[in-house]
Amino acid sequence: MHWAALIDRAAALAIPGERRILGIAGAPGAGKSTLARAVVDALGDRAALVGMDGFHLAQAELDRLGAADRKGAPDTFDADGYVHLLRRLAANTDPVVYAPEFRREIEEPVAGAVPIGCDVPLVITEGNYLLLWPAVRPLLAEAWFLDPGQDLRRDRLVARHIRYGRTPEQARERADGSDERNARLVAATAPAADLVIHAVDPPPAAS
Repeated sequence: MHWAALIDRAAALAIPGERRILGIAGAPGAGKSTLARAVVDALGDRAALVGMDGFHLAQAELDRLGAADRKGAPDTFDADGYVHLLRRLAANTDPVVYAPEFRREIEEPVAGAVPIGCDVPLVITEGNYLLLWPAVRPLLAEAWFLDPGQDLRRDRLVARHIRYGRTPEQARERADGSDERNARLVAATAPAADLVIHAVDPPPAAS
């Protein structure tokens, strides 16, 4: 799909004086955060970015639950907290709403890291499970599903895991293990999207 067409489609949702939410879903490594950031950068002050990953449970809580080895699975997020935030953003009755942000360099969410003012007409949210959790889809004015293909997605995942400190062997094990199990869950949600994107031509610059 042409990059300009995606920007035009997102810009049509950014109506001054209104508030809409655009969701970008896809499996781990699909390129959701890169695409979402590129769209926000293109729209400037008309858009803000909120990542679902900000609702990861903290590592200490995952350890307490015995779920550390499944980090990234649907039940290792505060899904209700994410839905509550989206509802606040959709209602747009607060001057500013603060969203959390996931910091990969520490593998932890940071609360209150992203301010969204009431004058921002379009909030773009991205994450694996936007179309899996039933309460999320009704809050989205439009949902895009990013599917670049299995090989490219896996290569990106392995490279990401290595970049953040895993050995190549550990990176491949993670990509083919829990990441792949989560990817299969996410792939089944694609029919709920308004638009499925396999490639962007020309692709946005990496962010």
